[in-house]
Amino acid sequence: MPWRLAEAEARFAELVRRVRSEGPQHVTVHGQDEVVVIAAEEFRRLTMAQADRKATGEALIAALQASPYRDVEIEPERFAMPVRDPAP
Repeated sequence: MPWRLAEAEARFAELVRRVRSEGPQHVTVHGQDEVVVIAAEEFRRLTMAQADRKATGEALIAALQASPYRDVEIEPERFAMPVRDPAP
């Protein structure tokens, strides 16, 4: 059941209790979801998981492995660089 903002403000202690007992609680403004209140423990878990993925490069590895072009081999073009004569 989503909470209207005014109701969430007036019954904040109950909102917090429900987050702990029932999980995330949605708060609406003008009938539209505006925020989701979650427990601090869940927030830490989510942010640590995201930080771990960034730190290990797991997200990049997963994206590269999921690419339909992962088996394409690319050879860089090599160009002969002009060589100047040494100064006399």
